[in-house]
Amino acid sequence: MVRGASGYEPVDPGALSTDELVKALQAMVGMARASTVSETPVQWSVNATGLGSINIAAVRRGELMNVRLTRGTEGAAQTAAPAAAPAPAAPAPAAPTRTPYAGMPAVSAPAPTRAPAASAPVEAAARAAQPGGLSAGGATVRGAPGATAASPLAGAASAYGGAATHAGAPAHPGASAAHVSAAAHPAVSANPPARVIPISRATSAPGRDLTVLLEQARSMQASDLHLVAGRPPLLRIAGELLPQDTPLSPETVERLLLPIIPERLRPVLEKDGSVDFALDSEDTGRFRVNVGRQRTGLKGVFRLIAREIPTLESLGLPPDIAKATHHHQGLIVLTGPSGHGKTSTLAALVDIINRETTHHVLTVEDPVEYVHPRKRALISQREVGTATRTFASALKGSLREDPDVIVVGELRDTETVRMALAASETGHLLISTMNTPSAAKTIDRLIDLFPPGDQQQVRLSLSSGLRLIVSQRLMPSADGKSMVAAAEVLTGSVALGNLIRDNKTFQIPSLQQRGKSLGIIRFEDSLSELARSGRATLETVKGFAENPDEIEAMVTGKRPGAAPTVAPPASAQEGARMLSKVGSLLGKKGA
Repeated sequence: MVRGASGYEPVDPGALSTDELVKALQAMVGMARASTVSETPVQWSVNATGLGSINIAAVRRGELMNVRLTRGTEGAAQTAAPAAAPAPAAPAPAAPTRTPYAGMPAVSAPAPTRAPAASAPVEAAARAAQPGGLSAGGATVRGAPGATAASPLAGAASAYGGAATHAGAPAHPGASAAHVSAAAHPAVSANPPARVIPISRATSAPGRDLTVLLEQARSMQASDLHLVAGRPPLLRIAGELLPQDTPLSPETVERLLLPIIPERLRPVLEKDGSVDFALDSEDTGRFRVNVGRQRTGLKGVFRLIAREIPTLESLGLPPDIAKATHHHQGLIVLTGPSGHGKTSTLAALVDIINRETTHHVLTVEDPVEYVHPRKRALISQREVGTATRTFASALKGSLREDPDVIVVGELRDTETVRMALAASETGHLLISTMNTPSAAKTIDRLIDLFPPGDQQQVRLSLSSGLRLIVSQRLMPSADGKSMVAAAEVLTGSVALGNLIRDNKTFQIPSLQQRGKSLGIIRFEDSLSELARSGRATLETVKGFAENPDEIEAMVTGKRPGAAPTVAPPASAQEGARMLSKVGSLLGKKGA
């Protein structure tokens, strides 16, 4: 139906089914948003190419779904809303205005009012539509009685120039509107009395709200989403945790988290109180998830995995790191605190091998995070808990699977490190990560994991097999809107091998001072480069340096601890005496 001067008028005798209308709504606003439609009305705003802003409102009551498309008018008042189900119901009370998510407009639920009639030009446009056509904000959707209506509506939706976003503004008066109602029974196609319903964000069906939260986290470029009982949803954006919406009750958090936990891990959650797994969705993408119990109830942490495999350039890391992937055997270790981009760097190195070689790359992860597409190389990705029992058992079996490159998600324990060193010595390139603060301390940690009797053998293995250590940190950019990386790079060399073999790792910082010709990059040099290039502020990089004065001296060019060059102020009498001497000298010269 379209709205004219006399109210809503049917333009197509055919009745739409609910399934057809759901498919059309999914084409217009996406599956995730369409799934939030319930008894609480929802509204979105999209941009239609050549048409401008289009408001889409929807509500579902039982088997009946109503959808309304309204063409937005700049500066018009906001009063209209979608029509309700034909069954009589009391008007919904007004709700207070609130902001559901940071960066989104406030959602206001005004008191129910009847929308004014459409303007004359709009009415003329609606009546000018051909028989069987539906005019939706200037876009004509054609259909015939008994024909499937999802296809025409989806065709109209394809004109929208961008993804739909939540909007708190109801439809504007004077705008052309199209109202589409779908039910299981054709009798519902009769024109029901129009009634206006306030627009608000859907709050029912918590399981569907999780999809909306995940979509919002990705659209706001967050790195993590935290759901904690008793706290509002928290998004980590540029390193800061920012609260969104209102606090979640323990019951709500359980309804959000428990359905997504795999069946095999539910006994583990009851026993250990924490589980890790991956969540993958066509709509929201891929996430690494941790669900655990804490004082107030369940807590869920969702780490967002980028839809595209990152590159070293996009991560802001030195391109020379890629040279280490050309080795046929040895050990590459990526280090740094948790949450500082080690997994992204690991994926970038694997993607280089995938693009440039025909190697067999075998990965062992817990869980699998980045899913690598098929390119030149053969990628076999195994997940601990589903495809293998432990990292160590997977490494032991991998030696008979003809791999060229073995990727281990994390070197956690002695047995895993032992198998990794053995693999790196038997003709394989092994790449892994560790949670250590620097390159020198990474070597010490690898050695200290073993008992004293085995440490000399470990030193010999590392001295000949270590190819690269990258220690990285993420810090806020100068504009505070993103994160930038600082990296310490320690390449394998004869000089480094001698220090490791002779148990002189305390001399590694001295080697880094003079090792630029070997491709070595000190962490301080990387920090100062970020400050000099303006990608991060001086105060930010000083907070990550062990010696802030050295960083300041490298950026500003001033020697640390140097006294100011400005002379101390003289007293008034000394100033007068100096002027007198100068005057007498000038007088003598003039004479």
